[in-house]
Amino acid sequence: MTLLVSIGHRDRGFFRAILAGVILTFSCVPAAHGQAQPARPTEYEVKAAYLSNFGRFVKWPQASDAQGSGEPAEPFTICILGADPFGPALDRALAGETINRSPMVSKRISKVQDSAGCRILFIAASESKQLKSVITDLGNANILTVSDDPQFTRRGGMIQFVFEDNRVRFEVNLAAAQRAKLALSSELIKLATAVRRAP
Repeated sequence: MTLLVSIGHRDRGFFRAILAGVILTFSCVPAAHGQAQPARPTEYEVKAAYLSNFGRFVKWPQASDAQGSGEPAEPFTICILGADPFGPALDRALAGETINRSPMVSKRISKVQDSAGCRILFIAASESKQLKSVITDLGNANILTVSDDPQFTRRGGMIQFVFEDNRVRFEVNLAAAQRAKLALSSELIKLATAVRRAP
């Protein structure tokens, strides 16, 4: 079962390209004539593919890059706070990727105070009990917060992974993103299964 999206005609090719790997199924279909089925992506391979693309549809205030400066661009860092559920999947998804000439890299951190320099912060399930304090400590930092905590967008997070018809999708808390001065692309918002527009 493929991940379905609703997008405008002019953007279909672009979205097909960036979401080509974002396919997930939990059903096992027997292969015809005894041929082996190709390996399906795991849940966190799909989520890693999303994380590697979210940054393309977010505008950060005063985003730094090296265009025209002759200087190397600062890395575009995706951080994981807490117990890492991705393993090597996120590193594979980011390998060789860039955003505005900035190389994409991953970083594992154990406390929110280490999030300086992160553009995207995935908050792992291990941090669920202290999620309120994590969100409070981040304040209005220009960091896109993402998690698969079941109440994440209701508790002040920005993007929450959800399952819908055995597919990985996501919800958006637009108000939380706006407080952090992050401008989410209208196309990203269209892909969301739900959008919270008020605190």
